[in-house]
Parts: sequence; C-alpha cells; structure tokens
Amino acid sequence: MPPRRSHKKSRAGCRRCKVRKIKCDEVHPRCGNCSKHGVPCDFERSDVLDDLAAPPTPASATASLSVPASAASTTGESPRIPPSMNLAIPQTPSIRASPLPIPTTPLLAQPSLAPPPSSATAAQVDRLMELRLMHHYITVTSKTLLTNSPTTEEIWQRTVPEMAFAGRTYLADAILSVAALHLRSQTPDDKAIVRASHAYAASTFAEYCASLNAGITSSNAEALFLTASLIAFQATAARIFVKDDVEADGTNPGSRYSLPMAWFHAFQGVKTVVASSWQWIRNSTTVKAVIESQPGFQLDLNPLGPNSFFGHLLENIDQELSDEDPSLINPTSQAYAHAVCVLNYVHKTAYPAAALAFPATVSRRFIDLVESKRPRALAILACFFALLKRMDDVWWLHDVSRREVMGLVGMFEPGSQWWRHLEWPIRIALWDGGPITAEVWGAELTTASQASEGFVETMVSHIELMADVLFQARGMQSVAINSTPMNPVSTNTEFALTADSPD
Repeated sequence: MPPRRSHKKSRAGCRRCKVRKIKCDEVHPRCGNCSKHGVPCDFERSDVLDDLAAPPTPASATASLSVPASAASTTGESPRIPPSMNLAIPQTPSIRASPLPIPTTPLLAQPSLAPPPSSATAAQVDRLMELRLMHHYITVTSKTLLTNSPTTEEIWQRTVPEMAFAGRTYLADAILSVAALHLRSQTPDDKAIVRASHAYAASTFAEYCASLNAGITSSNAEALFLTASLIAFQATAARIFVKDDVEADGTNPGSRYSLPMAWFHAFQGVKTVVASSWQWIRNSTTVKAVIESQPGFQLDLNPLGPNSFFGHLLENIDQELSDEDPSLINPTSQAYAHAVCVLNYVHKTAYPAAALAFPATVSRRFIDLVESKRPRALAILACFFALLKRMDDVWWLHDVSRREVMGLVGMFEPGSQWWRHLEWPIRIALWDGGPITAEVWGAELTTASQASEGFVETMVSHIELMADVLFQARGMQSVAINSTPMNPVSTNTEFALTADSPD
C-alpha cells in the first residue's frame, strides 16, 4: 500500500470553506474556491459571516434547486435535497438560445455586491432583454424607418414581427438588432445594449446567409427580403457609432477615415435578393408597399443640361476616360452620368428621404470607382451625403452629413483641382444656422406634381429591369413560378450581396 500523502491543513481559511469542510487556499482578498463558485468571501466581506449564519429563505432554497447538472459537476459535489421536497419545478420553454449571454442592464440591475447570476438567471436576463428590445422596436423604432405612408408603417410595426414569430429567427434577430442600435443611440453608455447590438447583428447575418445558401423559395422569399432590408438599415445606421473618424471641428479630417462602402454594399445586396426572388414576391402586397415607399425618380437624362446643378462634376471627363480601359469607357461614363442625374433630381425634390435611393440605384461600376478612390466619384459621393443634411434630426442620420463629407474632403490632396467642386457639400455639411434657405441650398424645392417631365425611374421598374438581366444571364428566357429552391449567390466571402445594376 503506497504511503499516504501528507498535506498542509488550512488554519486561516475563510469561513465558507470551513463550513463546507474543504481546503482553502487563503488567497486574499477572495479565496480560490469562492472565486470559482462566484460566491462572496469573508476575506473581502465581513458580513459574509452573518450570511452564513442566517437561515436560507424560501427563494434561496428554490434557487438552489435550479442549479443545472453541468454546474453541479463543476463543483464536484452532488446537490443535497431533502427526500420530502417536491422536485417538480416548472421550466420555462425556450425556442432557442439567445445569440450570447447579455449582461444585466441598468433596468435589471442587481446589488453590486450580489454574486453573479446562475445560468438560469442569465437565461432569464436574456429573455428580458429580448422582450425589452422587441417592445422598443414595435412601439418606437418601427416608426423611425422613414416610411411615407400609414400602410408601410403598419407593415414594419405589425406585419414584420408577426412574420418573424412564425419561425423566421433571422428576421426576429434583425428586428432585435435594429432595436438595440436605436437604444444604443439613446443610451450610449449602456454596455449591455452595445453587446446586444453586436450579438444580434452577427446572429442575423449568420442565419440569413445560411438560409440564402439553402435556397430562396416561395415560402421564405418575403422574409428574406425584409431581413435584407433591415440588414441594410443596420449596416448604414451602425456607421454613426464609428469613433471620431473626423475631428469634431473638422481641422484634421480624413486622418482615420474609411470609405462608407457599407451604404452601397448593403443596398446592392437588397437589390440582388429582390431580383433573385422577384418571381415569388413581385405580387406580394407587403414587398411592393415597402419598395414603393421610395418615390420614383423623374430624371432629366441630360446631366449637363441648363438645369443641372451638379453638371460641373462631369467637367473634363474625357480626359479621365482617355486613360480608361477601352472595355470600361462606356460603363464608367454612364455610371458618372447616371449618378449626377440622380443628384440633380434629389437636390430639387421636396421629399428629403428621396436621397436614400441613391445608394440603391447607382451602378455597380460607380461603386467600383468609389472603392478605387477616383476623385470624381468621391466628389459625387460628398454631394450625396450633403443632401442628407435635411434629415439631420433622424437618429440614424444625425451628423452623418458632416462626418462623411468632411471625411471624404480629407482624402483630397491640398491644392487639388477638385476643391472648387467641393465648395457646396462643405457649406451644406457644416451648416448650423437653422433651416437651410433656398439661396444656400441652391434651388427652390419642388413637389412631384411640379417636377418637369422626364424619365421616371421607380424602384419597381429598376428591380424589374435588373431581374430580367439577371435571369437572362442565367439562360432563363422567361420567369416561371415554381417551387425549386434557388441559390442566387454565394454569401461566404462578403457581408453584402452585390450585383451589377443595369445602366
């Protein structure tokens, strides 16, 4: 028989270890055993002696029965339950686990000296967080999505949550993500809300991509479109939380500025999903109401006409095109021209939210030009963000105009020939003198009925044309409704689904 190992007894251990008759490592200010099990230690709290002496309350006795088996196995001890005690403790059903444990918020705050919550309590906190976010979305956030009709507001407030409750967890997470982002704008110091925002955004995207890879069908097309729309909204709104891309006074803009490509990738992704599933959702009243919530563009297709406010952005374009790849000359020229036409229209319309259709309607070639940091593309982009100044009071667009315009301006070299083309967006972005007058804005605003005749490009017609091009590229001569799942694009490598839009 091997000799018995000697061990050193703990003479000055904490009271809790002595009560449990286990060795205390006597580490101050909290011993290892107490730290391991998340309980108070009398090394750090003298009142623990009173706690140990006090009889357990009914609530604490019930909580002790809620310790899951996994927790018992980590302690190495079996829970001691009197034989006469009823073990039939009801369990709250849960459809699925939350994306990740959400810490306690101020609304659910516990005493600072209380032990960390058990896994059962943490799950309850998660459920309360989800209820808080869903309630906030339905009562507040859904009304801030810049809808322009009671029908569209009803869709985002009631129809979309009902569809999510039907088992579309990616849509439910998208709703919670946007609500968390909204709450974050109101309580930026609430770390639990910040973590919830990131967690639900990640969970949304993971499940959304998995559903896309499994294939778009008639049964999930509507939910995927609505999820893509909320992802696009989340991607653009999250931009307001980028820390100090530009100094507050604008004296050193662009030093850490990154291009706002999320605006374009996200909206282009929505277009791709819509075009790919158009055969199923083209007659959906829900989808058409959301798409048509943006007004049509009554475009003057002559970007250099006498009424073109932004025509100067196309000056000397022939010189730029002379160095272009021959195969890209026409796409580049058309990309610039179409973008300027859209700017001209939005600049004159009385409906400020019309500017939000810009990132969804510009061509894929224009996005490439922005990514390659072509000065002309950056100047056009600066003018687009200046147009958002009229919506500075919208929470997810607050200060976006100033931050993005000054960041883009900072990318131009001192003495650049483009400085004179940037005078208007800088003046508008930095405007703080109240409502912008027509003299400062550069045009009298007109309603749709007052607009001059021109090519009318609605979002529906834009998607119809894109869908036709997409299906023709796949060798489909006609659109036939069938139940075969369709996987439009791979989502493994990029957050946003992108596709070329016709010029």
